[in-house]
Amino acid sequence: MKFKAERATLLKALAHIQSVAEKRNTIPILANALIVARDGTLSFTATDMEIAIVEEVAASVTRDGAITAPAATLYEIVRKLPETAELEFEAAEGGQLTLRAGRYGTSLVTLPTEDFPSMTAGQLPHRFRLSGLALRGLIDRTRFAISTEETRYYLNGIYLHAAEGDAGPVLRAVATDGHRLARVEEPIPQGAQGMPGVIIPRKTVGELRKLLDEESGEVEVGLSDTRIQFKAGSITLTSKLIDGTFPEYERVIPKDNDKVLRVGKKDFSDAVARVAAISSERSRPVKMALNRDLLTLSAASPEQGTASEELDGDRVQYSAGPLEIGFQARYLNDITDQISDHVEFYFSDGSAPTIVRDASDGSALYVLMPMRV
Repeated sequence: MKFKAERATLLKALAHIQSVAEKRNTIPILANALIVARDGTLSFTATDMEIAIVEEVAASVTRDGAITAPAATLYEIVRKLPETAELEFEAAEGGQLTLRAGRYGTSLVTLPTEDFPSMTAGQLPHRFRLSGLALRGLIDRTRFAISTEETRYYLNGIYLHAAEGDAGPVLRAVATDGHRLARVEEPIPQGAQGMPGVIIPRKTVGELRKLLDEESGEVEVGLSDTRIQFKAGSITLTSKLIDGTFPEYERVIPKDNDKVLRVGKKDFSDAVARVAAISSERSRPVKMALNRDLLTLSAASPEQGTASEELDGDRVQYSAGPLEIGFQARYLNDITDQISDHVEFYFSDGSAPTIVRDASDGSALYVLMPMRV
């Protein structure tokens, strides 16, 4: 195998794949990237047996071939070369991979390509296309609610499924950790109607989101009961799915919350941050006391003291009876971070789950469990 490529081209691809390659080295081949040079194209593949990422880049290939080399080491070498460097790679059959750039040269130990596992085989019967912007929106507005509790592994991802929305079929993403729930919808793409409900693991969500920063075009999604694949430009990300049953989340969404608070997102989130600053404990609650067109936020810390702030006038709309309820400050901020201008709270009483919505976007719904205050 022999090829030449620009540093910038290689660096971008290696940055993507090295974050997936297994760094703990329990299985040595998983620390390596599979490099295939063929017909003027170079492909890099990395996998940890849960996720596989393949990226293709242009290169000047003078001899076709394939080899595996340490992904993180290769990334660090290329990253530290001059920006304008052109790299030349060469490998004999079963030998080391040599890299030259100007006066710099190195040889990397390789492992047999036949030991490199494949995750891309098998059928993905359900296929549809979704804009990168829409997919990014589904992820950004739900992933903060993914559970990190490993014992409830079926909550360690985003549940993606076809559902019936208020105005017809939708593609719905849901995440919950038992304390808050995020449910976001997009119009259902052609081909997604018959898809099974799947749970996309947290790590896959993170890797996919990084790729979507650079891809604004359409993303092709393929899935089966056990795997999901995303193709965005020259990159293909394949992942196993979480083998579990997502809970019947609709049962925890209140239906009769009739006390409505409407408040400016910035006014509210800034006030929450100021009041919560009294305590260093992230789990300490912020109390919301409501009266007609008046919201009083307060927090207390046995070590530090108390803090409160009132929002009234044009900034607050509330016409129901007096109400007191408390929420963890971080959870409030996680939700309001997803909201553009005005936030709406739908309450029942001080101990029941609360619905939170973006006043200008009906596609997202959040549920927040109160804390005792």
